[in-house]
Amino acid sequence: MEFASKLMERTGKGYVSYSALKYAADGSRQQDMKLFELYMCGLLKKESDALTFGGLYDTLLLEPETVTDKYYVIYDDKQIEMLSDRYKNPRSSKQYKEWYAKESEEAIDSGKIVVPEEMMNQAESMIIRLDDSEVLDMNTGELKMVREYLNGKTQYEINDWIGDVPVRGFLDVLGNGFISDSKTSRDLHGFKWDVDKFCYDIQAYIYCEVMQTDDFYWVVQGKSKPYMCAVYKASELSIRKGEAKFWSAIDNIRTWLDQPNKDTSTFAIFSTI
Repeated sequence: MEFASKLMERTGKGYVSYSALKYAADGSRQQDMKLFELYMCGLLKKESDALTFGGLYDTLLLEPETVTDKYYVIYDDKQIEMLSDRYKNPRSSKQYKEWYAKESEEAIDSGKIVVPEEMMNQAESMIIRLDDSEVLDMNTGELKMVREYLNGKTQYEINDWIGDVPVRGFLDVLGNGFISDSKTSRDLHGFKWDVDKFCYDIQAYIYCEVMQTDDFYWVVQGKSKPYMCAVYKASELSIRKGEAKFWSAIDNIRTWLDQPNKDTSTFAIFSTI
């Protein structure tokens, strides 16, 4: 189709995903067509401790058998004990830093992501809390374990069309008649605003539309002790908001694709507040 052909010609990628659309959607906190272009062309690389932790947490939560294939945990207890007689703060010493750099280099050379022991300990503690947690399902009146909302096929890939738009994504969990997405949050009770702010509703719309279901859940866990959990069901309103954002993003992308001589640096936002 024309949209897919033009997209492939301009970006080298013949589909869109939530991760790309959040840069093109009206009302998105991250809206910027230059960022959309950079992301689609593979030029928008982001690395942070928060992203590393999110990846580790999801892997440990949903695919624990693959953790050691992807991550290398640096346990430094013995090193700290060995240096504690000579240094008040062993981790600040040159010897410790050289040891840590060597450990990291070996892990990176083997294709793994390096994570400190504290990060792994936090992720493990959070999942213990999640596995102990239960919620009252307001739709059924049942008392259910939070983990039940994460039972199903994990990292389920979709490649499909919405209208003439090719979409791709990975569902965290495809359950029996439902979809769920794992999130961590600094403000568990403020997550409902995060859905709009970070356009998680676009993701809910795409997945529900492709899989033909209205049952979409966010399984959210606080990143601060004691790691409270929550299960939020996407309302019809949230999914419809996601739909509106999806098509606003597609309209903005079409405008860009139809003007090949215009650089995305010329893009600016007009709105009323």
